[in-house]
Order: sequence, then structure tokens, then C-alpha cells
Amino acid sequence: MMARIFTYIVHKDGVPDDSAFELATAARMIDATAPPTAIVVGWGADLDAACRSVSASYSGIWKIANEALAYPNADLVRQALLKVLPSNSIVLVPHDHFGIDLAPGLSIKMNSAFVSDVLDIAGVDGTHLKLVRQEFGGQVSAHVRCEISSGAVITMRPGAFKAVEIASEGNVIVDKSGEVDVLIAGRRYLETVVAEAGDVDITKHSILVSIGRGIQEKENVAIAQELADTLGGAVSCSRPVVDAKWMEKSRQVGSSGKTVKPKVYLACGISGASQHLAGIKGGPLLIAINKNPKAPIFQVADVGIVDDVLEFLPALTNKVREMRTVAAK
Repeated sequence: MMARIFTYIVHKDGVPDDSAFELATAARMIDATAPPTAIVVGWGADLDAACRSVSASYSGIWKIANEALAYPNADLVRQALLKVLPSNSIVLVPHDHFGIDLAPGLSIKMNSAFVSDVLDIAGVDGTHLKLVRQEFGGQVSAHVRCEISSGAVITMRPGAFKAVEIASEGNVIVDKSGEVDVLIAGRRYLETVVAEAGDVDITKHSILVSIGRGIQEKENVAIAQELADTLGGAVSCSRPVVDAKWMEKSRQVGSSGKTVKPKVYLACGISGASQHLAGIKGGPLLIAINKNPKAPIFQVADVGIVDDVLEFLPALTNKVREMRTVAAK
């Protein structure tokens, strides 16, 4: 019999992150016969709203309300989970900055297996779960056999699983708050520092032309800007572009940048590191252009184009202009 599967739900202002529904998909890939249980932690009205929001995909929701969890603290969340999780549980956690902080220590305390940054589930073989993750910066896909007889904690790469609201029956919210009691951590929340707004707010655009290291030099940013102007979008970027000082920090997408939810996302010369993908939400049409056919970005892209962005982007810009001219006649 498969161990019970739980998912850790990330939410803000009562709205679940897209990963909540991605994890529901992943859980059903592990065991289609046993609906997963969502665990939602926090405090106040936002917590109740988040529980109601995920009920579309989870027949069972465990709520942990504790004032100490008003701001997510991995130390405290780990303590809370350990007090409610049954032995040998399989726990799925988003592979974002918080999940990376939470999951390893949780697996140690549970005395269970730990696998990070999983982007696919290849199946179950007896008491082993067959998972796919990437090594060497995405150049190699590693197939991992994870022993789950003693449970497991697994972080899932954001965007690797389709975020689908799967109809579930029951939708029972169980309050586990009484089992948690006092939480004590060696660190505490001080304040949230809001990033300064740039000249362009990339979170407001439905089309983003996002550039990475493949743009090669600052002068070539204009090529992406020309395409973005033609499409009626904006230019965003990955961290290497900001580190090289080719674009300002306010244009960066990713776990250390901004979270965006466009309708169309063109990843131009971007390798597809998990830190960057963590900033892309909402399931946009993701079009990847990269001259490396083994780039990790192609694993999650809806459309993949193997080409040099410095040649492809001007050609695409000209084609879009040509089509608009024809449509206007």
C-alpha cells in the first residue's frame, strides 16, 4: 500500500500559488488511486481563504492556524508539520527559496528520503519511486530511484507539472491547529523589504520577451526591445543579465527577482534554471529559443526553437510586422 501523500501549499493574501495545483498533478502521478491531502499553514482570514481556494483540487485539506505562522518561517513550519504528519508520509514541496529551506531538515527529522528539484515522475517500482531531475546545470537528466517505504520529502520544480484544478469530492477541511501548540524557533521575522519599482513594471504585461546570457552583450538588448515593442510587450531578463549590468534589477524574473504571470513568455537565450522558472506563474504559453538543444528550458517549454537568438529575434520581428501589415489591409 502506497504511503499517504501530502502537499505543502504556498499562499499569499489568501491566494494559493500555482504550485498548489502543480503538486496536485504530481501527487496523482505518484498514486492515482489515493487523493493527496493539502496542508495549509498560516494565521487569520487569509488562511481560511487559501483553504477554500485549494478545495477544487483536494478532497482533504489540513489547516494549521498558529499566530507564530503569520509570516512563513521554515523553522516553525517544520515543527508544525512534524507534529501532524503520520509516519512514512510522502510530502511534496515546491522547489522555491522557501521549500529549499524547509524540505531537507524536514526529511532528516522524519528519517525519510529526500530528493530535490524533481521535474518528472517516471513511475513506481514496488517501494521505489522513479523520479527525474537534472544534473550539471541541466545538461544531464538523472533518473533517481527513491526508497519510499519510510516516507519521502520531495521538492518539485515550479512549472514542471501542469497546474490543473482537478475536481475532487468531499472537500473536507480538517483543523489540525490543536495538535501543534507552541512553536519556538531560533530566528524570527523582522520585515519585508519591497523592491524598488523600475521604469517598466514587468508584472503588468501580458507578453514578455525575456533575455538571458545568450543575448551576449548589452548592445544586443535592443534586438529584444524591438521585438517586444512590435508585440506590444516588455523586455524582462534572467539573473546573469542583471549581474552583467545589462538591465536593471526590476526587470529580473525569478526567485531572487519578480514573479510574473504573462499570457506569452518568450525565453530567449535562457538556460532554464529552476530559480528563473520559479518566477513564471499562471501557465503562460512558454516559447523557448536557445541554440543549445539540451538546454533545460526545453523540458518545460510549450514551443521549443533551436536557433541563435541574435538571428531568430530580428527575423521574428520582421515577420510580425509583415503579418500586421497584411492584416491591416
